[in-house]
Amino acid sequence: MIKNVRKLAIAASVAAACLGAVLPSAYAAEEQFFMLPSYRVGPYGANGNAFYGGFVDYLNYVNMKGGIDGVQATWEECETEYNNAKGVECYERLKAKAAKAPGPIHTMSTGISYALVDKTAADKLPLAMMGYGLTSAVDGSVFPWAFPLVTTYQMQASAIVKFLKDKEGGSLAGKKIVFLYHDSAYGKEPILALEAESRLNKYDLVQIPVAHPGNEQGAQWQRIRQEKPDYVIMWGWGVMNMTALKTAQKMGFPREKMIGSWWAGSEEDVVPAGDAAKGYMSATWNVAGKAVPVIADIEKSVYGAGKGNLSDKAKLGTILYNRGVSAAVLSVEAIRTAQAKYGKGKAMGAEQVRWGLENLNITDARLKDLGATGLLPAVKTACDNHEGSGKVKMQQWDGSKWVVMTDWIEGNKALIHPLFQADAAKYAKEKGITPRNCAAEAKK
Repeated sequence: MIKNVRKLAIAASVAAACLGAVLPSAYAAEEQFFMLPSYRVGPYGANGNAFYGGFVDYLNYVNMKGGIDGVQATWEECETEYNNAKGVECYERLKAKAAKAPGPIHTMSTGISYALVDKTAADKLPLAMMGYGLTSAVDGSVFPWAFPLVTTYQMQASAIVKFLKDKEGGSLAGKKIVFLYHDSAYGKEPILALEAESRLNKYDLVQIPVAHPGNEQGAQWQRIRQEKPDYVIMWGWGVMNMTALKTAQKMGFPREKMIGSWWAGSEEDVVPAGDAAKGYMSATWNVAGKAVPVIADIEKSVYGAGKGNLSDKAKLGTILYNRGVSAAVLSVEAIRTAQAKYGKGKAMGAEQVRWGLENLNITDARLKDLGATGLLPAVKTACDNHEGSGKVKMQQWDGSKWVVMTDWIEGNKALIHPLFQADAAKYAKEKGITPRNCAAEAKK
C-alpha cells in the first residue's frame, strides 16, 4: 500500500511539473516552443531538477521582459528518468509540437543525445548538447543539426591534464593517473583524449569503470589503493560522486588529489558527502553563486512574482541551476541571432534556429549586457565548430562552497580537434553522409 501511494505521489508530481511547464499563455500569434525531455525523478533527479529549474526560470524571466524580441517562449516537459528509451519516447511525443518553431532541444544526457543525433537530423530539429553528448558533432560539416556547445568532454579532459601538469611544475612524465568513470557513453567519451594526452605527456593512465548507478565502489577503490596514483580524474554522475568521495576518505586517499568532470562538480555531489568532500576539485564551464547579476535578478523578479519553477529556493545559484540558466541563455541568444537575419519579432523555424546556433557570437560585452558576466565563457560558433569555446575553469570545494581556482583554461586544441574530426569523417563514411563544404559556405 505504501509503495502504491509513493508511486501515485511521484506520478502526480511529474504530471504537475509537465503541465505547469507550459507557459500559461493563450498561445499568442508568435511563440517559440521548447521541447524539454527532462528528468526530475530517479537516481539523477536532483541534478535534473536543478538544471531544468534554472532553464525554465530563465525562459520565464525572458517572457516577463517581453519575450525574445516580442516572441513568447513556451515549453513542455516530458519525464525521461535519464533513461535512453524514455528519452526517445519523449522526443517522438513532442516533435510535432516543436516542428513549426522549435527551441534547441536539451536532454542533459549523453546517452539520450546519442539516441537522438540521427533522429533530429532526419527530422531537421536542432539538438543542443551543452557540455555533454557526441564530441565529434563539433564538426558541423557532418552534424549540421547537433551542437555540443561551450565545450566538450575531450577538451575538458585535456584542460584537466593541462591543469595537473601545471601543478606538477610543467611535467607529468612518470606520473600515474587513474581515470575513474561512469560505465556509460558519458563516462567513455573522454577516454580517447586522455589516452592521447598520456602518450604526449608520458604519464601512466589506469582506467577503472564504475557500473550504474555507482553506489558500489569497494573493488574500484581497493584497486586505486593498490595502484597508488598521483591523481584520480573522476567522470562521475549522481550518487557515484558522493560514494567515491566517502570511499576515498575511508581508504585514506587525499581529496586534494581528486579532480572531477563538470558533472561531478555540483553541490549535489559534495554536500551529501560532508567532510569527505573538502578539498576536492572539479572542472566547470559555469560559476556558482548569486553574484552573477542575471541570477540575482531571476530571484528578485521571477520568484518575487511567484513564478519560480523550483519549490526549493536553496537551489538558486548552485552550479547546476546556474548551468541550466546558461543553457537557456545560449538557446535564447541563438533565436535572437536568427531573428537578426530573418526578422525580429517573429518566431523562428527549425532551419533558422539551426543557423542561429551555428552563427552565435556571444562576446564578453554581450554577456555583460545579459547580466551573465563570468557565468560562462564567450562563445563563437561556425559551420566547422559547433563547440564555440572549449574553455573551462577549475574549482575547489572548501567545505561550504565552490571556490574558483583558475581563469579560463583551454585544452590542447591541436591535439584534440583532429581526434574528433577523424571520428566525424569515419561517421560520415559509415552513414553515407556527404559533408558540407564549410569553407565555401563561409564565402557566401
